[in-house]
Amino acid sequence: MSAGTGVSAASITPVVVRLKLSLLRNGLRQSAGRRAAYIVSLVLVLFVAALQLTGLIALRGNAHATTVAVALVTVTALGWAVMPLFFPGGDETLDPTRLVMLPLRPQPLVRALLAASLVGIGPLFTLCLLVGSVISVAHGTAAYVTAAVALVLALLVCVALARAVAAANIRLLSSRRGRDLAVLSGLVVAVGVQLVNFGAQRLGATGGLSTLDPAADVLRWVPPASAIGAVDSVSDGSYGSGIAQLALCAAALAGLLTLWSRHLTRLMTSPDGSTLQAAEPAARDRGSSGIGRLLPAGRTGTVMERSLRYVWRDPKTKAAWVTSLAIGLIVPVFNALQGTGTVYFACFAAGMLGIQMYNQFGQDTSAFWMVAMTISSTHDAYVELRGRALALLVITLPYATLVTVLTTSLLDAWRQLPEVLGLSFALLGAMLATGAWSSARFPYSIPQEGYKNVAPGQAGLAWISIFGGMVSAALLAAPVIALTIWLNVSADGDRWSWLLLPVGAVYGALITLLGLRLAAPRTARRLPEILAAVSKG
Repeated sequence: MSAGTGVSAASITPVVVRLKLSLLRNGLRQSAGRRAAYIVSLVLVLFVAALQLTGLIALRGNAHATTVAVALVTVTALGWAVMPLFFPGGDETLDPTRLVMLPLRPQPLVRALLAASLVGIGPLFTLCLLVGSVISVAHGTAAYVTAAVALVLALLVCVALARAVAAANIRLLSSRRGRDLAVLSGLVVAVGVQLVNFGAQRLGATGGLSTLDPAADVLRWVPPASAIGAVDSVSDGSYGSGIAQLALCAAALAGLLTLWSRHLTRLMTSPDGSTLQAAEPAARDRGSSGIGRLLPAGRTGTVMERSLRYVWRDPKTKAAWVTSLAIGLIVPVFNALQGTGTVYFACFAAGMLGIQMYNQFGQDTSAFWMVAMTISSTHDAYVELRGRALALLVITLPYATLVTVLTTSLLDAWRQLPEVLGLSFALLGAMLATGAWSSARFPYSIPQEGYKNVAPGQAGLAWISIFGGMVSAALLAAPVIALTIWLNVSADGDRWSWLLLPVGAVYGALITLLGLRLAAPRTARRLPEILAAVSKG
């Protein structure tokens, strides 16, 4: 039996590698669209990798070559650690629970999965980056020998890091919260692009790459960047430092493989908690406590609690809210930090969050029939819409105020704080009013599966609802906008600009109430049409 076990352990690696290749090949056979997407992504990745490789080689001999190489390898390793959390479906072999029924031991399985992980676009891109990095810093025969070892160690550390993170969070990745993370992946990319853009501008304004030298001196001792640091140290004749940096990278690889092995052992020997019934009384009675106690009694409080639970639990609703919250903060704050913004950009937060009022019934999908059964009059429809608007205001009002105060402080424009707050409140009220009306007039379905936010055939309704409503909201807020412009061009405007805060708040409240009153009769009359529209997803 021991001989058979040895043969099985020795032969499992090529089997798993062939399995990875089969999964890739069969996935591409499913549709022409998937093949086209894969080919396009492969071409783009190879193009970027070639440019990066050429650029790093061109840096050879530059004083900041080590700084750039170390920083790029660190960022790449961070990407390897984070991406499995946001793209759990990108590599189906990331889920080791698919292999729990097979008689496999953790150590051979770790070696096999590590080898299989080297197959793919990501490892190819990382390999090109590492090759360019070691070429840019290597000088002399000893450095090139060190570079060969460093290249292998750094690549294996990146792959092992991704595997260890995926194995440690596999229960999360296969749960509802894991699907939430996947939905939010686009937001992560958008925020990352903004951060890179901001960082590049700051580097250009503060002395270029020399600003990163102190950080690079620390990162060159942090695996896997320490492998690049070892090549640079050997190039300078510091053989002791080079050996120590390689040893750090090897120790990190051994630690990650041990951690990965332990998580695999626990996954393959412990029961799946998601299949166990949660019978604790506290879990069953949780709905009667918490935020529900702080909301008004009656239907208004019930509608508010339901809407807030949608924000927290429904993946599509949560993704829309988090995206709006992030972009509403990024646009004014980043522009203020770059010195190119104006305090009025703070109104962007109110505008982004006000969009959440549009298509209120679409998030209910086919379950809207339960809401429709409780609406028997215009008053019931009004209370329903009012509860949804109040739930939105619970988040929007403090957040819009926070973004406005933060932007004002960054630009040191405290004198304009009252008028910007008043303008934000007026714009928010106008968007709540038009959102309530468009929810009744142009409802559309939001598919629960996939990444599409509009059901097929309803894209026109979505465009009319959102963009038509935004234009209408701008027109409704025109009186406050005109008053703001008049006070800014008037000679005595500074004395009275503070009045824009109460005027904007009162105007926003009145226009919201008017919009809810006008939307309620239409909602009560169109319940069957709304149900049919939101049930198509």
